[in-house]
Amino acid sequence: MYTYGLIGEKLGHSLSPDIHELILRKLGIKASYNLFEVKKDRLNDAVNGLKALNVKGVNVTIPYKVKVMPYLDEISEEAEKIGAINTIVIKDDKFLGYNTDYYGFGIMMKKFNISIKSKSFVILGSGGASKAVFQYLKDNEAKEIIIVTRNEEEARSKFHNCKVMQYNDLKGLNSSEIIINCTPVGMYPNVLDCIVEKEVLRKFNVCIDLIYNPFETVFLKEARSFGNVSINGLYMLVGQAIKAEELWNNVKFDVKIIDEIYSELLKDMYEL
Repeated sequence: MYTYGLIGEKLGHSLSPDIHELILRKLGIKASYNLFEVKKDRLNDAVNGLKALNVKGVNVTIPYKVKVMPYLDEISEEAEKIGAINTIVIKDDKFLGYNTDYYGFGIMMKKFNISIKSKSFVILGSGGASKAVFQYLKDNEAKEIIIVTRNEEEARSKFHNCKVMQYNDLKGLNSSEIIINCTPVGMYPNVLDCIVEKEVLRKFNVCIDLIYNPFETVFLKEARSFGNVSINGLYMLVGQAIKAEELWNNVKFDVKIIDEIYSELLKDMYEL
């Protein structure tokens, strides 16, 4: 039986085990998926320990999507371009890094018919998830991308050919089209938090929050109150999980499995 898992600092909120168990069961793959909570000063030890535990692959989440990269032997072309990874394949005693967030975000945008070409986007946050989103938007010909962050100088060194601003600047922003929250603000257990003031959301037609727990964050609830299209990150999570399983098992799955698993997760949430 193979072992897979998720590396992060705080993982009590994660739906990843549920998603991967569904995938593995549907595909008849005998494997387990575990959560590995890792303290910041033990990341190197944790990565090296995966081989000792005979783990075949892991996902990587906040705050290690960038910090884990120096410990890897090889990094895929898309992850190198993005500057962050979220999936590690352990093969031939080597750590191989990939970014399946890129794929997951793209499949989500297609699922909900959100066009990118010639559209204007505001990305909240400058971490690993925002890097994947930025690169996908750039590769698909977005007209304008604005990065909103608390650290402008650092963001300017990571994101090129785009505007960078602080959160206070959003109040003076003229109406735009699509805003995407790539920060963990509003995630369980801090479900009453919102990364921006309510009136800021009025400026946008589409509001996307990559958070999936809770299913509707305050960010999305406020956006919906204005009649905006509001989308959470659950479909993206399933999409990137499928891509990770493809990498770990060296197979290709039909895209319809994403819809099947997404529907099952929605059903389970509504029953709760």
